Amino acid sequence: MSLLKPILLVEDDFVDASTAKQAIQDLRVRNPVIHKTDGEEALEYLRDQNNDKPAMILLDLNMPRINGIELLQIMKTDAELQQIPVVALTVSKYEQDKLDTFDFGVAGYVIKAVDYDAFLRAMDIIIQYWAWNGLVEKEREATNARL
Repeated sequence: MSLLKPILLVEDDFVDASTAKQAIQDLRVRNPVIHKTDGEEALEYLRDQNNDKPAMILLDLNMPRINGIELLQIMKTDAELQQIPVVALTVSKYEQDKLDTFDFGVAGYVIKAVDYDAFLRAMDIIIQYWAWNGLVEKEREATNARL
């Protein structure tokens, strides 16, 4: 078992999930990625005491069964889950979705870019922030390996 806490990716679209996983790999993040396809699966994972709580959650909003907003509502009322940082990764540009997610305490809101380079830049900002806070670990750059 890894000593690093996992990143929980909650995404029902397998292309978007694959893109997010590739970005995490390209950014040289060492944390394992756990992928769940909807809020219900994510909630089952989060409530299972045998699973490590994630360092962070990357959450799609539009999913079947339990959507991202509903999952955030549930997490906000659960003392064990409300402290986990959540970043919304969504195609939704609706202002109300942004307001709703921030009302439930998301740590960030990222519009999924069609262009991979733009998405990678957005993910880099997220990963850098959480790496500075000690929740995510990146491999050292070759130039910094001597430090």
